[in-house]
Amino acid sequence: MKKLVTLLLLCAISTGAFSQISRVVKRMYFDKDTTRKSSFVILPVLSSAPETGLEVGGAGLLSFYTDTSKLNTRVSNVFAYATITTKGQSRLSLTSSYWTPGNTYHLTAGVSYINFPFDFYGIGNNTLKANSDRIGQKRFKVNFAGEKKITDNLYAGINAGAWDYHFSDDDKTGIFYTDPRVENRGGGPSVYIGPTITFDNRNNNTYTTKGLIIGAYFQAIHGMFGNNDYKGGFFNIEYSQFFLLAPKWVLGLDVQEQSLTGSASPFYLLPDLGSDELMRGYYNGRFRDRNMIAGQAELRYRLSNRIGFAGFVGTGEVFKNSFSSSELKPNYGGGLRYFFDVQKGLAVRVDYGVGQKIPNEKRLTGFYIGLGQSF
Repeated sequence: MKKLVTLLLLCAISTGAFSQISRVVKRMYFDKDTTRKSSFVILPVLSSAPETGLEVGGAGLLSFYTDTSKLNTRVSNVFAYATITTKGQSRLSLTSSYWTPGNTYHLTAGVSYINFPFDFYGIGNNTLKANSDRIGQKRFKVNFAGEKKITDNLYAGINAGAWDYHFSDDDKTGIFYTDPRVENRGGGPSVYIGPTITFDNRNNNTYTTKGLIIGAYFQAIHGMFGNNDYKGGFFNIEYSQFFLLAPKWVLGLDVQEQSLTGSASPFYLLPDLGSDELMRGYYNGRFRDRNMIAGQAELRYRLSNRIGFAGFVGTGEVFKNSFSSSELKPNYGGGLRYFFDVQKGLAVRVDYGVGQKIPNEKRLTGFYIGLGQSF
């Protein structure tokens, strides 16, 4: 009899726990929020690769409005990400984007740490997979940016931060050590500060259907503590514009240019191709050089409040001194969107990107899962 009572009690507890978990999952992923209140979602992270073993972790996104009475106030958020692997590697980050009431100020900040290897292929727009060299990497980074509205849709401010890179390579015969173009192999700490300016008249900052945003910043960089004497800068400018073609169809255009300034070229500061947002399908860092330019067009279809699809095409390249249209690399692909917060336009994004087919190599491809739109 005691065993039966205990069993019934355990079943009741399990049923209650399952019911509670079901309510939490339903609230995070399926309830439609029409009250402009804050929302929180958790995503599991699970992947596997030979260099990492099994990687597990999670990501969390808290989104909210700083003033629910002003309908034009944009969505703010705090995003956390953490993973570990069976081979002792780890990635941690915490970032935030904060819009004050009426969008008078826009503040962003972040802190991150990675202990992760990466494949280094060399410098330039035509590196080869045969030269791939596995590099150990540890990096700690903090950053902050603040902008104030100057006039309607125009913001200006500053960005500042610091980082500390450390690299290692046990194979001294690989391209990382033998290529004389690779500068500052040891890494080291640096600080930076510089101006920012943004024009932004988008109707929504999470799922834009019309409007444009043009943002630019410059970082004056200085090495620290004697083991990093780099003095230079990094310039970035990006243009994105959106057109509502029909009630469920949106066309987005995006162009970005980056340049490293100064006489030196630390390899880890060189602009590169490939990410989950631009030039999808290219391994991040496969191609890197003093300058990068890339563009893309994405056609978005909102099937329902919850489900959307996207198709994209793009092109880009890296170069040292002069741009050449004949060196442009292609990319294309598509993906699925699930909107877990309909009112705020927040979505989980799944994309598959296809890139260049290099002779004697498999065509470059990439699979991505992320939060929010690509741009």
